[in-house]
Amino acid sequence: MAKDEPLPTVWEVPDELWARIEPILSADAPPKQTGRPRADWRRVLNAVIFRLRSGCQWNRLPKEYGSDSTAHRWFSRWCQNGVFRQVWAALAAECDGLGGVEWRWQAADGAMRKARFGGARWARTRRTAARTAPRPACS
Repeated sequence: MAKDEPLPTVWEVPDELWARIEPILSADAPPKQTGRPRADWRRVLNAVIFRLRSGCQWNRLPKEYGSDSTAHRWFSRWCQNGVFRQVWAALAAECDGLGGVEWRWQAADGAMRKARFGGARWARTRRTAARTAPRPACS
């Protein structure tokens, strides 16, 4: 691949990247001795990546990613527990250590996408006084 050629789009987690992400996921939810076996986290993470990259609905995930409800449940848990922030921080630190991040031009803008968790709700403005101006007569 030439130096100026863009990197391929990530649709699934490669082995090298998974080796860095798996310990962060394991720290969030250590294995239990009893109960149901855990979902395959790599498969779930691939489903989340596919969902976020394609914009499809959760219930429209391809069958190769397994149960849509399982993927959504783990995605919600990871968001709530800050796992994605930890993953991003670890990967950004590693890239920075390699000299791969040019911090002067990095920016993120979420204004172009739908608010995933509903966003802030606007409070209704309460009236402070009765209307003082007369209403125009209808003719």
